Amino acid sequence: MAKVIGMLNVTHVPSIAGAIQGKKYDDPYWKPWFDGFHPVHDWLKTLNPTVVVMFHNDHGLNFFLDKLPTFAIGVAPKYDVADEGWNINPFRTFAGHEELAWHIREELHKAEFDMVVCQEYLIDHSVTVPMELCWPGVTPSFKFVPINLNTILFPVPTASRCEKLGKVVHAAIESFGPNERVLVMGTGGLSHQLEGKRAGHINKKFDKECSDHLVNDIEWFRKFTSEDIVELAGSQGLEVLNWIAARGACPAKMKEIYRFTKIPISNTAGNILCLEPS
Repeated sequence: MAKVIGMLNVTHVPSIAGAIQGKKYDDPYWKPWFDGFHPVHDWLKTLNPTVVVMFHNDHGLNFFLDKLPTFAIGVAPKYDVADEGWNINPFRTFAGHEELAWHIREELHKAEFDMVVCQEYLIDHSVTVPMELCWPGVTPSFKFVPINLNTILFPVPTASRCEKLGKVVHAAIESFGPNERVLVMGTGGLSHQLEGKRAGHINKKFDKECSDHLVNDIEWFRKFTSEDIVELAGSQGLEVLNWIAARGACPAKMKEIYRFTKIPISNTAGNILCLEPS
């Protein structure tokens, strides 16, 4: 049977893609951030996942403000990268795990999660940046299942609803027949705001609390409304919902392997959190 072998949550700021393309690994601004991933690389070599299930948010390639589902899942045979207008060369294409994706979709439907099902699905910096950071210059052998959350347009799903989504995904993974080693990822955030009077808002205290409670106290998030999260973490800080869903998709008891924070990355609090079942 398949099993979840770990969780990796990481920031997906698009300017990181430009730094990767420009090979700014030793640039004084970027070097501390890139160096923070060396322990992640070693950990991933040990984990050796065969599948990555990623909770992320599309930025307009598949959905826009006129048609934006609460939840969507990709069931495609492959996932191509498309240009978002950042003038960044496309990164790798990822092979989809169609069988697992359809199984997750069916279990979500049984649990009354009405998913938009995407048999074609483009991927943007919310996928490519974490992949390039975690597996630099490598063609991964794992297959990929993307799950998209609306973190952009109100009403967005509540933290509690995202936790429940993750828990159904976890049950679906563990009921899947083939012996897959599944790494769950959540991308985005943490605190940041790109517009308005609070542009540049970062809440280091809240970000630390999020990482602390994600380890083994996911219930802590249930008290926050979407408006609370915006107040604390900024309007784009709602991407923490991806992190919450990813934690929900893991076993109840986890242990922290590694965390790293670099503030700022562009105008975002850059964070990494790695967990394994305890």
